[in-house]
Amino acid sequence: KVSTSGIMGTVLLALLPAALFGIYNFGPHALLLILISMATCVATEAVYEHFMHKKLTIKDYSAAVTGLLLALNLPPSAPWWIPVIGGVFAVLVVKQLFGGLGQNFMNPALAARCFLMISFAGKMTDFSVSDSFKGAVDGVTGATPLAALRDHGFVAGSSVPVKNLIFGNIQGTIGETSVIAILIGAAILLCYKVISARIPLTYIGSFAVFVIIYMLASGKGFDVNYLLTHLCGGGLMLGAWFMATDYVTSPITPKGQYVYGVCLGVLTGIFRIFGASAEGVSYAIIFCNLLVPQIERFTRPVAFGK
Repeated sequence: KVSTSGIMGTVLLALLPAALFGIYNFGPHALLLILISMATCVATEAVYEHFMHKKLTIKDYSAAVTGLLLALNLPPSAPWWIPVIGGVFAVLVVKQLFGGLGQNFMNPALAARCFLMISFAGKMTDFSVSDSFKGAVDGVTGATPLAALRDHGFVAGSSVPVKNLIFGNIQGTIGETSVIAILIGAAILLCYKVISARIPLTYIGSFAVFVIIYMLASGKGFDVNYLLTHLCGGGLMLGAWFMATDYVTSPITPKGQYVYGVCLGVLTGIFRIFGASAEGVSYAIIFCNLLVPQIERFTRPVAFGK
């Protein structure tokens, strides 16, 4: 009896704490990017469906959710035209050209973020917002905690105060900095039974195991701050609770969801630690989106009888 608009409305509500903290954290420009991104996604869907003579679906709020997720994955210093290009790509190319909601083969917001990262790498990795955050990571001016780990290794990981990681006094995209705000939203999704905890917990747990194995194998020993920086810094929490759980692009079978979560954790670990970029969540999720049909093929329940 739950409608699509009801589910999407709950997701918007759950994203509100992270969005509000992002606006508080980074100022009016963050609010501007959020509004532009949401407006672009909704307008793109409305215009496409009008000219294609399709039923107007903007009232199901799925385009608004895509716009908000895209904005929360943008650096707060991004120019206004970045969410415009990203919003059009997300809704038109990834969603509508493949049949609309329920037919897209990967998460539209994350696909748009990766497209923007490839096309405008400089703009998408510029986190120099204000002087208040400079020095949050020792010796790395205006850098995210993950960028500090990339450039300075375990020493930088130990220099990030845990409270800054949890409360959000760090550099990052608009919606990824505050773990508390994200977990409040996750609690809303779980309370309303919009999502199951299988994928997020498996994702986060398998990634944590991967990082621990890497720390021990590297010979530098177990470093709690290094692990917490990887868990709380970057887009892991936002991606695990809000994007890896996307109905359309994640497995339906319970076994498949566990396999999917493990694949996400391992790929994120590989991309972050051994890849050229400090972040790996977006690429891990859209890559695993492509694996979902095969995961479900091998994990679907066996029929009783013939």
